[in-house]
This record gives sequence, structure tokens and C-alpha cells, in this order.
Amino acid sequence: MKNARMRRIGRAAMASLALFCGATVTSGADAQPGPGPVADRPVPVTLRPAIERPSTVFEGWGTALAWFAHVTGGWPEAERTRLADLFYGPDGLGWTIARYNIGGGNAADTPPYMKVGRAVPGFWRQPAGVTGKDWWRADDPAMWDWGQDANQRWWLDAITRRVRQPIFEAFSNSPPWFMTVSGRVSGAEKGTDDNLRPGQEAAFATYLVRVTDELQRRHHLTFRTLSPVNEPNTNYWFAANTQEGAHWSPARQAQMIDATAAALKASHLSTVVAAPDETASNLFVRDWAAYPPATRAAIGQLNVHSYGTVHQTAVRDVARASGIRLWMSENDTPLSGDPEDLTGMTTPLAFAEHVVGDLKRLEPAAWVFWQAVEDLSTRNGAKGSNWGIIKADLMGAADQPHAIHVTGKYWAMAQFSRYIRPGDRLVPVDDMDTVGALSSDGRRLVLVHVNAGLSPRPLSVAVPGKWTRELIVTDAAHKAVRVAGEVAPPQSIVTLILTR
Repeated sequence: MKNARMRRIGRAAMASLALFCGATVTSGADAQPGPGPVADRPVPVTLRPAIERPSTVFEGWGTALAWFAHVTGGWPEAERTRLADLFYGPDGLGWTIARYNIGGGNAADTPPYMKVGRAVPGFWRQPAGVTGKDWWRADDPAMWDWGQDANQRWWLDAITRRVRQPIFEAFSNSPPWFMTVSGRVSGAEKGTDDNLRPGQEAAFATYLVRVTDELQRRHHLTFRTLSPVNEPNTNYWFAANTQEGAHWSPARQAQMIDATAAALKASHLSTVVAAPDETASNLFVRDWAAYPPATRAAIGQLNVHSYGTVHQTAVRDVARASGIRLWMSENDTPLSGDPEDLTGMTTPLAFAEHVVGDLKRLEPAAWVFWQAVEDLSTRNGAKGSNWGIIKADLMGAADQPHAIHVTGKYWAMAQFSRYIRPGDRLVPVDDMDTVGALSSDGRRLVLVHVNAGLSPRPLSVAVPGKWTRELIVTDAAHKAVRVAGEVAPPQSIVTLILTR
């Protein structure tokens, strides 16, 4: 009854709201002369109350830990603490979600070939003198090494200390080397071939579930979901790659999902399977279409990445028709060809536009970043790139000082994650540059608007009753700063907050 009451309150509030945001003026006759930018003409854009379907209850924002955590978790205490505060602290981004990467791990005699941070260790131990691939036994305590991956595990504790109700997901990029065909955790020899050895599904599922269970006990937390495959139906996981990855045909995905669900049930864990963590929505749809009904029923959460956005609404509809929670579980949007720039707005604007598009088309319950910290990338004359929202020298010695560079993308993310909070409901907005969220009691409306244009856009909201208004701005001159008025400056991301 409480939920029904909240829906009535939200609908009543939504039904009376209309957003007026500036439309870009393209006609030469409409342009006004003058040296400075001219404000665009306001046009009405309606917020639609969610009458036809329930609106999505948003669970929060976060990041995969994986590579950056494997490096920074071993940094001096002051540095790693600052990073944790920047992401999960109340004065930082306010993230509440983390995806822990269960490493596969190459053989000890494999020459190093992965890039910095990407060789995430596994929790297995190979006995001395043992050769081949058929030696591992999950029921032998001597074949487990729980001292591995201490740096990434530091982040689990750091997040638990900062977030009252964190949501943790465990995910895998590759099976351990001895379960693979190629003997490498970076993929098969050919990127189109499956790399898990035939018949190893149960063994791999046992490995993932045992690690999940053990880390829960050791770190006093709960993994709500476990994702056994990552970007599976693609052609870029091959043995010479420089990161963990594995190709999975839809049929092998289904076998692995079934095996993981069975292992979780046998271990009496509350954790459920998340899948398929596909790189693009069109591939997600292809995978889902190939799953048998029993495999679909074994999935407790649908995960999709948004590196490819074709058919995003189809993914949304699959989740809605199936009654399964949907996450946008991985993305980063470094604008192609944009050189490394710690302060500029080109990539932050592209990133913010991408987030808006994901929230509007997928309507996910969560939006999760890929790697929050990335390596400085302008070495040896390279122009670099803008992956990550924090830049640092990840190749530097762990015990030496590390400069931490907060980029414009960090502040772009702040415009979303500080104000669209867990428990809010995403609401449809008839403007491609604006996303909206309403609190469960209908008394707080948040609108995030991206103005990538060269003219300011006046924003005004006509609502009945008395509402307080705040405008938060990130642009070249402001970093998530409150400003007077209701105008989105040129090339800015603004958050308009209405409270009553």
C-alpha cells in the first residue's frame, strides 16, 4: 500500500510539470548580431507522468574496481583514502555500487604481457611439481590462496566504511588459465572461438561461487549478484590481447549461466546471476534470443554495457517484459580523437550526453562506470586519451607519491550522481538533452540538462505551488557550482533541483 501511495504522489506531481528549455537556433534570420553568445529561444518540453508503465526505481551509481583498484589499493594510505572519498564519500560523487573483478590468473611461468593493473590474480594455488591443466581440485584447501588480490580487496572495505547500504556485484572476465583452451586468460587463439575448455562449466562456476562466498565472509559484505561472463559474443578476446577476456557463444553462455545458478543454489547463497554483460545492446538482444527459457529464468539481473547503443529500447523492453532488473553495468565515453585534456569540456560534454541517452533509452536501475582511475596517457609523445574520470601515474612505484588529477569528466559525473539518488524514479522527459528523476514522495524533482551548443539556454519550470530552485553548473569556469538564475551556459552540464 505504501508503494501504491508513493506512485499516486509521484504521478500527481508529474502531471502538472512542464520544462521549458532552450532550443538551438539554426536559422540565420533568427540569429542576433553581437560579439557574445545569444540566448536561445525557449520552447516548451513536457515531462510525461509514468501512466502507461511503472517508472524505474534508480539504485545508484558506481564503478568496476578491477584494474585501477588492483593498483591503487596498494598506494600510500593518504592517496588511496583520498580516491575512495572522491568516489564514495559524502562530499565526493556519492557512489553506492561497486563491481569486484574475480581474476582468472595466468600461469606463473607465463611471460608478463598485460598492461598495468590488468593482470588481476586468481585465488588458486598450483602445487609444486604439478603440470598440465587437470590438477585443480576445488575441495582441496591447499589449492586455494586467499591472500591474493589484497589491493582490490582493500577497496571492498573502504567502500563498506563509506556507504551505508552498498551494492556489490562480482564479475569475471576470464576463467583461470588451466580451464582455458589457449592456456591464456586473454582469450583463445582466435577471437571468435570459445576459450573455456569443453566440460569445464561446473568447475568454473564452482571457482566463482567459492570466491564469492569466501570474500563475503572475510570482508563482511554481500555480493547481490555474480556475473560469470563479460562482453561474451564479441571477436576481440584473443590470446595476444593485453587484458583478461573470453569469447562465449550464446549456447556456451547459457551453459555457464545455468552452471553458475546451480552452484549458487548448492552453496545456499542469496547471490543471483547477472548476465550477459554484453558490450552492446544489439548483441544483448541476440544473446537473449538464443537462451532457452530455463536459462532466462535463472537470471536475476540483466546487465548490458553501452559501448554500442543500437537497440537500447529493445533491451529495456526485454527487461520490462521479463520482470528482471536491468543495469547499465559498464561504460566510459572518451571522445574518439580528443587528446588527453584534464580540464577541457569536449569529452565531458560527450560523456554527459551519453549518460542522458542511456538513462532515457535503457531506463536502467543503475549506471556503472568502467575504470574510475586511468593511467596518464601522454607518454613518449602520444597525444593520449580521456579514459577515466581521475588520471594518475598507475605505472609509478606503489610506495612513491602519486599526483591525482581530477578531470572534467569527474565533474560531469557529479552533476548526475550527487543529485539523482538511490530511491528516485526516472521520469520521461520530452527533450533529448534532459533526463529527469523524482523522489519517491514527489517533493524533489531533479533535471540534468546538457547544453553542448555555443549559446546559453534559458531554463524555467512552471509548477503549481511553492518550490525552491537550485541550479548546479559544470562548464569551463565552474565545477559543480551553485549559480544564480536558470540559464544553462554554453557548453555546460546543469542540474536543476526543485524542492517543495
